Amino acid sequence: MDTHLCFRINKPKVIYETFEDEQVIINLDTGNYYSLDRVAADIWGLIEQGLTVGDVIEGMACRYAAGSRSEIETEVKKFIAILQQEALIVPAEAKTGTPVPTGVSPEAAKQAFCPPALHTYSDMQQLLILDPIHEVDETGWPAKKQESSR
Repeated sequence: MDTHLCFRINKPKVIYETFEDEQVIINLDTGNYYSLDRVAADIWGLIEQGLTVGDVIEGMACRYAAGSRSEIETEVKKFIAILQQEALIVPAEAKTGTPVPTGVSPEAAKQAFCPPALHTYSDMQQLLILDPIHEVDETGWPAKKQESSR
């Protein structure tokens, strides 16, 4: 994977929310929902900032001092490929002038880097696909999508 690539969250098809220490993502097209572990949530946050793959790798290498650079690079690239395969992220233009996060947070410095995990759930697929939220435009709920007149 080219480190100059940039991705964005696939909005409005993908919605997400952080609850305490858990990130939950829903793909409204597939009805699948996901949860991210700590490392995966950190990567998601860097992607959300509009960083390139290389900048995400650099940011993770800075956050997790207790991990080898090559392992971090390999695992970040694998995880980004999975996010793209699940249609949670899509290619985007890189934001110019976006600073790469530097420094290691006290919490992360104490913990070793571990491969990011995306936990996938499909048990509510039927309900999520049938939900009327699909009938809204980019402004979101409760504004109903305007029917185009011909």
